[in-house]
Amino acid sequence: MRIPAAVLGSAFVLWTAFQDPQRPGTSPATPPRAESPAPATAPKADPADVASVDAILEALYDVISGPAGKARDWARMRSLFHPDARLVPMLKAQDGGMRSVLLKVDDYITRSGPMLERDGFFEQEIARRVDAFGDFAHVFSTYEGRRKAGDAEPFLRGINSIQLVRQQGRWFVLQILWEQEADAGPIPPQYLPAK
Repeated sequence: MRIPAAVLGSAFVLWTAFQDPQRPGTSPATPPRAESPAPATAPKADPADVASVDAILEALYDVISGPAGKARDWARMRSLFHPDARLVPMLKAQDGGMRSVLLKVDDYITRSGPMLERDGFFEQEIARRVDAFGDFAHVFSTYEGRRKAGDAEPFLRGINSIQLVRQQGRWFVLQILWEQEADAGPIPPQYLPAK
């Protein structure tokens, strides 16, 4: 029996789509599940935190912000995220280019939590652009970071690209990809507060 070339071509495209781009020639990864229910061990979210796009973004910025010496509510943070969520900072590589680092929520907490609690950190959204359709939304959220809430000037700015999904009657953060202005260059005017 002959298999049409178009079918073979489609199979090849699907096979290559699931390859690890860092390791050519590796076997395909398991395709994502159609629906990923929250695990039984995940903290239950406060319904007010996940009722809308506005609410979950407010909770997201609030949960990582606080003065030096204040423990963050990491259970609350975990409750905002989908079980398969990723946090992806864009970081300077040794060669001067940029690289992405894929983190799970607990990886982020382990890597960044001690510094946030030791030094103090307040991240504030200063502008937002939302595109939504059905049960998903994409948000470009411009932020400023300060060590103390009353600092006159931020020590960093950047953009969070946030993907959200609505499942099980609530919103989840599915992914956050971010880059700082210091690495990416000046933030374009369309992503800054209107004057």
